[in-house]
Amino acid sequence: MPEERGPVSVLGVMTYQDGVLSALAPLGLAASVQTALMVDLDPSGPPYPGDTTLARLVTDGPTTRDLQPSRTGLAVLRNGGVAYSEAEQIIDALGDGWPFVVLRLAPEDQTRLFVPIVPVIPLFPGLLSVPWSRPAVFQDTGFRVRPAAPGPVLPRPSRRTVGGLLEGRVDPRSRWIKAWQGVWELPWT
Repeated sequence: MPEERGPVSVLGVMTYQDGVLSALAPLGLAASVQTALMVDLDPSGPPYPGDTTLARLVTDGPTTRDLQPSRTGLAVLRNGGVAYSEAEQIIDALGDGWPFVVLRLAPEDQTRLFVPIVPVIPLFPGLLSVPWSRPAVFQDTGFRVRPAAPGPVLPRPSRRTVGGLLEGRVDPRSRWIKAWQGVWELPWT
């Protein structure tokens, strides 16, 4: 598991056609390293567990405690109803202070971030499939579908992994979380 900054220390995650996966994928990527912060940039994002929100940091200003980790593990910063354009300076400061940062984007988000974006595509058959030709992370959905582009294929997460992540717990033995580790090393654009 990478413990220090790798080639890339801030990644955006954009998930297509799957609401549950859009909530889980950024958590899985962030949980795959020793210490990371997942920041939800979607103003109508899920109610992740956590003590504070990005909106509060924009309104009140960040503290030193907000800008750097005080322990190892996964930290989550819920959105709280603020647009990326209002939080850009805070996000830059978080990227400077945390070893790894994952930015969760809404699927329809057209925000132009200056960080690499990791597309996450569920592997559905036929008409449900997402036409895709660039590298991506692909999520196995139980159908026998091969990805049309290069990129890792994640195993299906267990119920324990899904429930734990949505409740703020990380199972370090999870095959699904371990499968995310190599994503940090890939050349995303």
